[in-house]
Amino acid sequence: MTRFLVRRLLFSIVVLVLVSAAIFSLTRLVPGSPALIYLSADATEEQVREFDKAHGLDRPLTVQYLSWIGNVLLHGDFGSSYITQLSISKEIMQTLPITLEIVGLAFIFCISLSIPLGIVSALYEGRFVDHLSRIIAILGVSVPNFWLGLVLISFVAVRLQWLPPGEFVPAADGIGRHLASIVLPAFTLGIHYMALISRITRSSMLDVLNRDYIRTATAMGLSKSRVLSYAIKNALIPVVSVCAMSIGYMIGWSVVIEQVFNIAGLSRTLLSAIFQRDYLMVQAVVLVITTVFVVSNTVADVLFRVLNPKVR
Repeated sequence: MTRFLVRRLLFSIVVLVLVSAAIFSLTRLVPGSPALIYLSADATEEQVREFDKAHGLDRPLTVQYLSWIGNVLLHGDFGSSYITQLSISKEIMQTLPITLEIVGLAFIFCISLSIPLGIVSALYEGRFVDHLSRIIAILGVSVPNFWLGLVLISFVAVRLQWLPPGEFVPAADGIGRHLASIVLPAFTLGIHYMALISRITRSSMLDVLNRDYIRTATAMGLSKSRVLSYAIKNALIPVVSVCAMSIGYMIGWSVVIEQVFNIAGLSRTLLSAIFQRDYLMVQAVVLVITTVFVVSNTVADVLFRVLNPKVR
């Protein structure tokens, strides 16, 4: 296991370096200079050259990348925004916890409902519970997240006034208000993946229940609870990988959710940076999101080896 963890860690580092290089190069392919936004579109060529020189944009691309990645690795410093002149690291530290909290709550909601629903649906195949779970899954996958968010704001927040319609309330202003402000965004974000994972869990569970070793264990007189525990453990093997991928996709979709609910999280910061051609901010945010994605997949690989002795 130690050798596997070391190899997986080295692989993750290589992936992050390659991704950072790709992001750095792609952001420079966008025509125009951020000086045109910072100085206005009427800036002269001389002013643009002075801006590029002051921010190192006139240097070779390789030199710019090595300088940037060196500061990130050695000092954890992503630099300062070209547009706002504020520290990018501080901006990320302020907005990342908001996005992670919404994604984390959405993931907990997703897992706590999808896996039990998928297992029960497989155990009662063809019955009312199975048909109901299918309907829920179809609706969850089919309904666009942004439309669901708008419907929830209109009905739950505006008409019923059960929850606030948007904006993030810090925990310092009260735990109750804080949780109420992220319930709707988390539910909107997690419903799609709840439906998806429940169907995958059902399919995997049905496949395992029809295996020979399950029938043999039942014929040998093992209790239903023990046979079920074996079946669930083996059925969760493919589900673990899907759950890890879902975390990364949730962070990506949180761009839409934060925009709908007017939440100033990391994803909305990325969207603003793209519109403003703020290279350093885009690079930093995408690298952070990629890191979360890689970490979640590494954890999934470890759990996969724990659940599946054949891999070990």
